[in-house]
Amino acid sequence: MFAKIIGPFKRYVSHTSHDAMRTAAVIPKYLALLLLSFSGFVKSTAQIRLAAYGGIHSANVIEKNDIPGWDTAVKNYYSPRTGFHIGAIAEIPLGHKGFYFQPAVGYTSKGRQFYKNYDTTLADKDTIYAQNTLKLGYMEIPLYLTYKIPLSANHKNSFFISAGPYFAFFYNGSMNQQSRTLIYGSDKYQYNDNNVDLLVGNAPDKYKTFDFGIDAKAGFEFGNIMLSGYFSRGLTSFYTATYPGSFHHQLIGATLGIWLTKAAPIPPKIVDTDHDGIPDNEDLCPTRPGSAKWHGCPVPDSDGDGIDDEHDSCKTVPGIAKYNGCPVPDSDGDGIDDEHDSCKTVPGVAKYNGCPIPDTDGDGVNDEEDKCPNEPGTVENQGCPVIKIEVPEKISYEGANVLFKSSSSKLTESSYQSLNGLVDTLNRHPDLHLTIEGYTDSTGTQAQNLVLSQQRADEVKNYLVSKGIAADRVTAIGYGEQKPLGSNKTQEGKALNRRVEFRLNVKK
Repeated sequence: MFAKIIGPFKRYVSHTSHDAMRTAAVIPKYLALLLLSFSGFVKSTAQIRLAAYGGIHSANVIEKNDIPGWDTAVKNYYSPRTGFHIGAIAEIPLGHKGFYFQPAVGYTSKGRQFYKNYDTTLADKDTIYAQNTLKLGYMEIPLYLTYKIPLSANHKNSFFISAGPYFAFFYNGSMNQQSRTLIYGSDKYQYNDNNVDLLVGNAPDKYKTFDFGIDAKAGFEFGNIMLSGYFSRGLTSFYTATYPGSFHHQLIGATLGIWLTKAAPIPPKIVDTDHDGIPDNEDLCPTRPGSAKWHGCPVPDSDGDGIDDEHDSCKTVPGIAKYNGCPVPDSDGDGIDDEHDSCKTVPGVAKYNGCPIPDTDGDGVNDEEDKCPNEPGTVENQGCPVIKIEVPEKISYEGANVLFKSSSSKLTESSYQSLNGLVDTLNRHPDLHLTIEGYTDSTGTQAQNLVLSQQRADEVKNYLVSKGIAADRVTAIGYGEQKPLGSNKTQEGKALNRRVEFRLNVKK
């Protein structure tokens, strides 16, 4: 079983295949060219700096297989070997948040060793001990994403953590085999120490030319010096065994780095509180977004109407966006804007939605001042028609013939003829309004006479209404003993005082 398991690491190979030799020779040349180009690029870029690094580590191989008894009979005899790594690394800042991209290129030695002592007292054992050391060398390209936490105000001292993938190319490899053997039948010993070059390829018992994995490190920067702990783990199986299994590199070590170039000074962090693209130290309004034209302030709005002066056609008068910052127009200048004015070109009043007060009868007197809005009249007569002279005269004549019985509101028989004539006049002039004034003589008390005069006026009104005259065209008022036409000391004078008088005016 032992020979089967460690066979791949003990096999002697007289020479490496031509393909493997060609690969081993070409890869370092390409990596060297890449490093030279990388260095030239770094020197030409002020924001990037270059460092050399090196360190030692413990290299091991994490092997897994299904061979019965391997974990107890063989695995315990494997152990890590000491290796080293060396190379160059660049640093590219990523913004101002403390993140950096750190690509690198370098050489790393890997592998493991096997050591076992044997009991020579057994009949079939003459080997005292056997030691095999697997030595592998790779050219690697790690790609780190690094975050730094400053430990000083000048950012020269910091704590950092890094992680990222690596790409590795097989450079060289050998198996060193050492053993001590007791020569059979004597007390003499034989020592063996051989180096066997390893085959490269994808076939069984060959090592692959490419490996891929992850690296991680953490440490401190003190000026130009870097000190860090280092961990690396392969993600691909780098060896094809003659039995089913997987083989992954694993490294734990320490790294010392020295920055060879200086990084450009970290520019001061630009503070732009209002995110308008103008830094606070140049922004006259650091808390309000603005434009460069106005030194970081918003465009002014002189009239405070919410429309900035650059888009406001009336900068000093509040307006609305629809009219480019101007007020709604008032074409007729009546104080009612066109959007609320039903008569935009004619001055009017708010009560009529910006239109003039109506003049229904077209007499030049508006309805609010026209006492006869439905009949044309004159300004002098408040919009009512002028009453012809003969009409009032006729009304007065008819009123003079309306008489009452003494101390009574009863009409005399002769009064009805005059009242019928009054009805005819009112029917022919529907625009007229009649006021009936009732009077008495001095017979009785003044209070009694006042009541009696009202009753007489009402008696006439009731008669006119009974003849079809609208009640709202007639007003009845009693004045008692006032305005006597004759002497109350004579019967003739008292008869004149017991009367009604008619007053005409245009119907309201």
